[in-house]
Amino acid sequence: MNPPTTVQPEAAFDSQPQAPANLAATRPMYWSVRRELWENRSIYIAPLIVTGFVLFGSLISMFGLPRKMQTLPAHDPAQQHVLVVKPFSMAPAPIMLATFLVGIFYSLDALYGERRERSILFWKSMPVSDRTTVLSKASIPLVVLPLVAFVLSVATFVALLFVSTAVLLANGVSPVTLWAEVRFVQEPLVMLYGLTVHALWFAPIYGWLLLVSAWARRLPLLWAALPPVVLVATERAAFGTSHLAGLFQYRIAGAMAEAFAAGPPAENAAIVDWLSELTPARFLSAPGLWIGLGLAAAFLAIAVRLRRDREAL
Repeated sequence: MNPPTTVQPEAAFDSQPQAPANLAATRPMYWSVRRELWENRSIYIAPLIVTGFVLFGSLISMFGLPRKMQTLPAHDPAQQHVLVVKPFSMAPAPIMLATFLVGIFYSLDALYGERRERSILFWKSMPVSDRTTVLSKASIPLVVLPLVAFVLSVATFVALLFVSTAVLLANGVSPVTLWAEVRFVQEPLVMLYGLTVHALWFAPIYGWLLLVSAWARRLPLLWAALPPVVLVATERAAFGTSHLAGLFQYRIAGAMAEAFAAGPPAENAAIVDWLSELTPARFLSAPGLWIGLGLAAAFLAIAVRLRRDREAL
């Protein structure tokens, strides 16, 4: 007869902390973000479609490039720079706008959609906390979409530069002036800076939309827009002032004023491709930035609590 097997106290003690170690090894945040990318292909498909339209429109405009380059000597140096660089600097703008719009609609549906589709019942059974889930969803408009916009914008910038060079050479026009005017090092740095600035500046907007997405039982877009509209209308009717409207306008458009110089280069050229036009110190010291980040943190904390208490619709 075999003696009964006993569990050594040391072995039992050592086996207890394995659960959190195994959970950490599964990288729940990483896989939660991957899940968002798998389930929401519009995160990268919509910017890709916009990029295709931008490239198509830019290629059509290339037909007039040789003539424009030949007429450059009739302009002063500042105007020459604007004429050459503006198409390259403005082409990424629709891509960045598309990612911002995708971020808005994604945030509105991120927590509402899983309750509408009742998939929240399945995901709550998984060993992923509500905090991790909400933060992974917040990372899409704050981190993933800006990175998508940056990659596509740089790719568009490079593609246009080389296509322009090929068009000029095919028409017997030297591309030396083109390459001399286009700042192919500063431009990507300005793009990355601008996308980072706007992601931080719009953080309270995304946080508010995620909070509404976690709370609303229907029509999250209406509930997200209604409180600001009511507050602005009430202030206007009661006091005849528009301070709240100014605050909301500042939150939407204030990043450019805080993060970029308002000097003559930005005003005359309507483009930003000088690193000297960036003002990161002023941006980081702006009270509006830190107040917005504080509000974003509060909105996300409330969204975590709401998701914990909410069930499927």
